[in-house]
Amino acid sequence: MREFDLQDAEVRMLNQALHGSDSEGQAIAVVNPGGKHNVAAGAQFETQVDIHGHVGYYCAGMNQNARITVHGNAGPGLAENMMSGSVAVKGNASQYCGATAHGGLLVVEGDAAARCGISMKGVDIVVGGSIGHMSAFMAQSGRLVICGDAGESLGDSIYEARIYLRGEAASLGTDCIEKPMETEHIKELKELLNKAGIKHEPAEFKRYGSARKLYNFQVDNVGAY
Repeated sequence: MREFDLQDAEVRMLNQALHGSDSEGQAIAVVNPGGKHNVAAGAQFETQVDIHGHVGYYCAGMNQNARITVHGNAGPGLAENMMSGSVAVKGNASQYCGATAHGGLLVVEGDAAARCGISMKGVDIVVGGSIGHMSAFMAQSGRLVICGDAGESLGDSIYEARIYLRGEAASLGTDCIEKPMETEHIKELKELLNKAGIKHEPAEFKRYGSARKLYNFQVDNVGAY
């Protein structure tokens, strides 16, 4: 196992190592992250990265293939624009985690703040606790699983992403509605919870998605434009 001590080493050295093909199949431990920003950003290969402590902005951004675990809390922009691989946080995550992410699996075992999954484009996000307001705003595709409650305007202007909520939403956003939980959704949700290592019964969740009323121009609403 290779170790980077960020009390002495620069974050740039760690990230350069993760950008190189020789990181393929390696296990890397990061100690003393001290809330630094951009830790493990741009990883490209199947590398196991364990970060022991709290991180700042944009940890694991643009991740491809790597399996990154934060043994602490994460600041804003966690796994932003992630393409594949997995990112897991043992604590809480701040604002807009998983924003614009295209693929892979993001797991937050604690709570996530506002705008979780904003403009998500295919990523799967599982949050063990609650999330803040405007989460899944303009979410285009992928699945967002919330095991706790959700703040105001959940799924505002949502496209074809699916939201599974175990608790209650303070309010639903524009064009977001509750939808039936059918057999395929129960199966899908069970697989996501198993991947995340979170034990809840799928039957405890409700599903939300787009009413598709924003897809086409409505002449009756012309005065609002």
